[in-house]
Amino acid sequence: MDMQFLQDNWMLASLALASGVMLTWSFIGSKLSGVEQADTLKATRLYNDDALVLDVREDKEFAAGHIPKAKHIPLGQLDKRINELDKFKGKPILVTCRSGQRSARACGMLKKAGFETVYNQAGGIIAWERANLPVTK
Repeated sequence: MDMQFLQDNWMLASLALASGVMLTWSFIGSKLSGVEQADTLKATRLYNDDALVLDVREDKEFAAGHIPKAKHIPLGQLDKRINELDKFKGKPILVTCRSGQRSARACGMLKKAGFETVYNQAGGIIAWERANLPVTK
């Protein structure tokens, strides 16, 4: 790459570098945590294979619409109620929230508690609904 171009376009080059670092970190970070991201296709497969769907959104969000058969435990209560999930320790668990942020935190908590196969639903219920997948109230 030409040095003059980098000097003239240092903001663009910085943005590209920062973007690359964040993309790499998100990939490596999910691999290091042991939590796999499940896009809507993978989430649908897990759902159809009877994985536990755990919704960690707040009560009002869950009541507004959720994946059918989802178990609801808000993220703020998960540490106190995690024993309710003990019978699922050896079963795949798909964790969902609105966009995938809270569910990622919940996945980390589940992994620390000894749950073996935990998936974070990438994009959360927003991605699920955009894919025209079923939602119930």
